[in-house]
Amino acid sequence: MTPSALANAKPTEQLNSINGTPPDFDGERDLPSGFMDFFLPLHKVYTPRQQDLVIRRAETLEYSLEGNKPQHRFPSDAVRNGWRVTLPEWCQDQRNQMTGPADDAELCVKMLNSGAPGVMLDLEDSCVNEWSHQATGATNILACLRGQLTYFDTKRNRMVPIQPNRTVIFTRPRGLHLSQAGLIPGKLVSASLFDVARIFYSVDPAELKHPLCFYIPKSELAEEALWWRDLFQALARWRGLPPDYIKCMALVESHPLAFQMEEFAYNLRDHILGLNLGRWDYMASLIHFYLDDPDWVLPDRNTIPHDVAFFQNLRELMPEICHHRGILAIGGMTALYPSREDAGLNDRALAVLEKDKKNEADCLMDGAWTGHPDQNAIAVGQFPYPNQLQKRPKRASRYPDLHPLPGGAGMRTVAGTRAAVRSVIRYRHGVLSGRGASLLDGYMEDLATDRIYRLMIAQRMRHRDFVCIEDADGRSVKHTREFISRLFDEELARLLAEAPAKDSPPEAERFRRAREIGEAMIVNEEFNPA
Repeated sequence: MTPSALANAKPTEQLNSINGTPPDFDGERDLPSGFMDFFLPLHKVYTPRQQDLVIRRAETLEYSLEGNKPQHRFPSDAVRNGWRVTLPEWCQDQRNQMTGPADDAELCVKMLNSGAPGVMLDLEDSCVNEWSHQATGATNILACLRGQLTYFDTKRNRMVPIQPNRTVIFTRPRGLHLSQAGLIPGKLVSASLFDVARIFYSVDPAELKHPLCFYIPKSELAEEALWWRDLFQALARWRGLPPDYIKCMALVESHPLAFQMEEFAYNLRDHILGLNLGRWDYMASLIHFYLDDPDWVLPDRNTIPHDVAFFQNLRELMPEICHHRGILAIGGMTALYPSREDAGLNDRALAVLEKDKKNEADCLMDGAWTGHPDQNAIAVGQFPYPNQLQKRPKRASRYPDLHPLPGGAGMRTVAGTRAAVRSVIRYRHGVLSGRGASLLDGYMEDLATDRIYRLMIAQRMRHRDFVCIEDADGRSVKHTREFISRLFDEELARLLAEAPAKDSPPEAERFRRAREIGEAMIVNEEFNPA
């Protein structure tokens, strides 16, 4: 759907919307010459496999909500043996990886000019899942890979190009849970397959400063790595490249995958460079898999400490597994953003960043994610050069508790619920306006954090008879359906009274639609990352 069609759709249509091509789409005209002939054989093999994996995911979630929670897998013989990855020289230093939406040319150029060792160009959480945004993102990625992307700097009245650099460029395609419509009449195709194929088909390896690299998102099962492995090797064969030519990193963003990291890496051992703790999506997944449990009703998001046990135990396990196998362990994103207009906020954001990245380095992570060029120097400075691959924790547990109860961490307040409601409306307004990520109250919010807020509200509604959520006077307030709807009414009214809605009827209508969609997603318990 286009943003305008999305804005006019009913909530249930939006919840189930799949990125489709424009009405006048012509594959021969609108895609590179010969692409569909290249793509169709891949689709016939990999889309059915993708759809089977989506069914497996639904079953895993259902089992968890029935009480069969994810658990550690005791490794098979293949994982217990002495396999190890030899990390290429060109990616040894990944102390900071800048990330941002691929459809924003200015940000792409600024990230590549920031001096960051790595940059991830995103077609997923921070990029709206709509044809024109995805097409622009793919075009920008190809230009970045060739070092040719530019943007016009209005303040300096000049074009700004990418400066020569050694930055490793990763592309994050959409996850296996998403489908793409319109390429083949009457059929859906795997969005992951389309994104990877579109980039691979259009690049000449001779143009690149390093092998083509992808960032695998939203994985849930070790077996999914075989899908990616087989695709990477099929693409390499098509072009006559070595089977291990394509390289990747993978995000650990789901609770089940946290128990299968080593098996996942083993299945991708000819391609994988590292694992990344995508902690905001991970938190959303954790809530989703424990949505049935009142003991897992989390505190207000921004009162949860960065070293809370359910993060910290995983943060300490990941480097142990990665370094044992010779791959990098990368930490997560710090959501509080620096500001060049607000000195107080800027100082606080950079102080939080330094503390957060120092904690990750102390856990033996090799690097981290940031989203703003001003964060790069501080992030890089917290990690030893070029990495910590030779370091292993002295008393590491191979099977730590990855679901310790969150008791004693943060606060559960009505103010926190209200802030979540306001963020849900504003984030969805951004999506309807064509933005996959929005800066809200100093925090960069994308689909991952939107999911957290929607799941937290749903938790509080589902377990309202068992969990105390206090108002400003210390009174417990039951989070009924009516109470949440009232908060949506009140926050929408506030937003309509503020700029930009108060000065623009179209903006006001977009906020109303955003409220309708966000509330419907919570009530209908639509929590998959889409």
